[in-house]
Amino acid sequence: MMQNENGDNTETKLGVVIEKPKHPMEQLLKSRSGEFFSMPKAGDIVEGVAIEKRGAKLFVDLGNQGTGVVYGREYYEAQDIIKNIDVGSPVTAKVVELDNEEGYIELSLREAGREKNWRDLKEKMQTGEVLSVVVKEANRGGLILELNSVRGFLPVSQLSMKHYPRVENGDKEKIFEELQKFVGTELKVKILDVNPYEDKLIFSERGSDSDEVKERLDKYKIGEVVEGEVTGVVNFGAFMKFDEGLEGLIHISEIDWQLIEDPKAVLKVGEKRRAKIIDIEGDKISLSLKALRPDPWIAAAEKYSKGSLINGKATKFNPFGAFVQIEDSVQGLAHISEFGTESKMKETLELGKSYDFRVLSIDPKEHRLSLSLNLHAPEEAAPTAASTEAPKSADLEEKPAV
Repeated sequence: MMQNENGDNTETKLGVVIEKPKHPMEQLLKSRSGEFFSMPKAGDIVEGVAIEKRGAKLFVDLGNQGTGVVYGREYYEAQDIIKNIDVGSPVTAKVVELDNEEGYIELSLREAGREKNWRDLKEKMQTGEVLSVVVKEANRGGLILELNSVRGFLPVSQLSMKHYPRVENGDKEKIFEELQKFVGTELKVKILDVNPYEDKLIFSERGSDSDEVKERLDKYKIGEVVEGEVTGVVNFGAFMKFDEGLEGLIHISEIDWQLIEDPKAVLKVGEKRRAKIIDIEGDKISLSLKALRPDPWIAAAEKYSKGSLINGKATKFNPFGAFVQIEDSVQGLAHISEFGTESKMKETLELGKSYDFRVLSIDPKEHRLSLSLNLHAPEEAAPTAASTEAPKSADLEEKPAV
């Protein structure tokens, strides 16, 4: 007796190799093409054909893998599915038990449907497919959508600029009112995240129409000037629509050269404006109003130099110092080290009043002006420019998550 390289049992008689008959199970484990296939295991999704409905049992032909059965609790939980299955109908099921007491492979239709839905959702996420989904509900954080019988969430931050709520001061109740208007409407979205183990399905409307927007943006370049209409003013800036539906964001730091506290004080919805394109990233457009006006810091740098004495008005206190307005669009900072403590700073200066200051440093490129109240001390004894630099106005504002 010998065993060949494939592990088959053979017998040699008078130099002739005779192959012994194979075990029936071995024949079963070979596919029709003659190649081995793997038997299913619990948890696998299998495909088959319905061959019989008998009482509260559904029998499924799984081909070379054997015969499956749906019965007991699995049958009753899937009655809405089974009533639409006829003999000969294709069946997708999940293996619950590989070999039950009667020798059948026990199956679940309900679990298979759920897993198939999640698998389909994951494929849609990976391919970046654009989906048309109806909004079911709204809450204070976003919208509830349903796809493949799975409920998902579209956060406010993932709404397109077109649908982003233009609400003053970010009032949550007003945002909720705006979101409720979307219930029953159809949105074009992409799947951002899928996690069946946490029942998490996250949608995004941003980028669902990005190909169309990018195509329109191809004719524009950074530095070009566009004319449009202000469509919304929020606490972090304003939205401006131009050229048949394109919309860009004018961040609060790009409205004017001077520090803007409230965009609504200088911009109104419906107002016509010219703006400069300062950035194009994918389908996002950043616009600037101040870029169309001369930079006042260039003139200020020619007028003031290190050691110059100037007069300015205290406009705002911060933990790192006091802001001082020198001209309409130029502000400097008297660092907290000039006073010792925040309380001492508020005792020394009064908001709205003007005082004399000495220039410690001025950087027109970075829009920084450092000031000192110590008018007569030698410059060497003054705090270093690095420790007294005023942050740029753009550094004081938080960029929006849109």
